[in-house]
Amino acid sequence: MNMPNKLTLSRIILAPIFMSFFLVNDPYSRAFGFLLFVIAALTDIADGHYARKYGIVTGFGKFMDPLADKILVSTAFIALVSLGFVRAWMVMLIIAREFYVTGLRSLAAYRGSLMPPSPLAKLKTVMQMTVITFILLVISLDAIFQIVDSPLKTLLNFNRQIVYDIAMGATTLITVYTGFDYTVKYYSMLRNVLR
Repeated sequence: MNMPNKLTLSRIILAPIFMSFFLVNDPYSRAFGFLLFVIAALTDIADGHYARKYGIVTGFGKFMDPLADKILVSTAFIALVSLGFVRAWMVMLIIAREFYVTGLRSLAAYRGSLMPPSPLAKLKTVMQMTVITFILLVISLDAIFQIVDSPLKTLLNFNRQIVYDIAMGATTLITVYTGFDYTVKYYSMLRNVLR
């Protein structure tokens, strides 16, 4: 159990803890939940950097790192849907794609090969994390500004639902597209398995 793999597992552990705090309708609880999400997201950058710097690349890491991202992202999106901030159908498409690609990776592993994340899939993950972080930050600040008066409150004077919809729409499009991209690249493997 090397350091990158420990960071990957910590991301999986932090996901439900973050969700449990953020769903509580309390400014301090939401702020703490947001902080936990940021820490979990940073472990994704840290484990990749550490693995590349010290040449620690394992089959476990290649499989679990993308899975940990999916768990964290899916947990955050489900929390945002339950709070009514993002569209459920967009999140359903995103999560369906994530589980579909996880299934493809499992098939590839069964056949003795690995499916590394494509550059576009890495961009997709960055987009998802950025959009989630932005929405969580706005929600957290809004909750805090209800109990703390600050001139920064004016920064939240925008049509949030439109901004959320645009950001989520772009994220959903690239997420679904990467699912099609994987399907095309690994079509022969799928065809052989489904015979």
